[in-house]
Amino acid sequence: MGEGLMARAAVLFVCMGNICRSPLAEGAFRAEAQRLELDVVADSAGTGGWHAGASPDARAIAVARRNGVDVTGLRARQVRVDDFRTFTHIYALDHDNLRGLLNVAPADATAEVGLLMNLVDGHAGRAVIDPYYGTDAGFDVTWNDVVMAAQALARRLIDEGWTRTAR
Repeated sequence: MGEGLMARAAVLFVCMGNICRSPLAEGAFRAEAQRLELDVVADSAGTGGWHAGASPDARAIAVARRNGVDVTGLRARQVRVDDFRTFTHIYALDHDNLRGLLNVAPADATAEVGLLMNLVDGHAGRAVIDPYYGTDAGFDVTWNDVVMAAQALARRLIDEGWTRTAR
């Protein structure tokens, strides 16, 4: 929860390889936070490290671009133990990655860890589909889910008292 006017939420979005779903979630959330003038930190990571240093999948870049968001500068990385102390909120994009996060969380973790779609009314328990092995249309479905989640998360942070950017 926010700590008055000086609080700054820091959110980490996590999927398997950090090249499709979590960079899209990060991009959608950054756009929503900017629109609402929220002072937040956003990042994304994967539970696996095999894509470390890679750009988002070209199809993820394309769907974000079609929706006015640039994710080309993002680079994949693997979740680190210190993420559980650095971030205030960590959201997994599916149940497997949530389990993975909970299995590596240190005893002194301070981040709230949860499933991203639990933030969206009527979507609790749902995973954001992994479009990697599917068609381009799957990336549109994923984009729509992460946009809904980004809007819900931004509203939640405001309701909890996290600060807006100074004007």
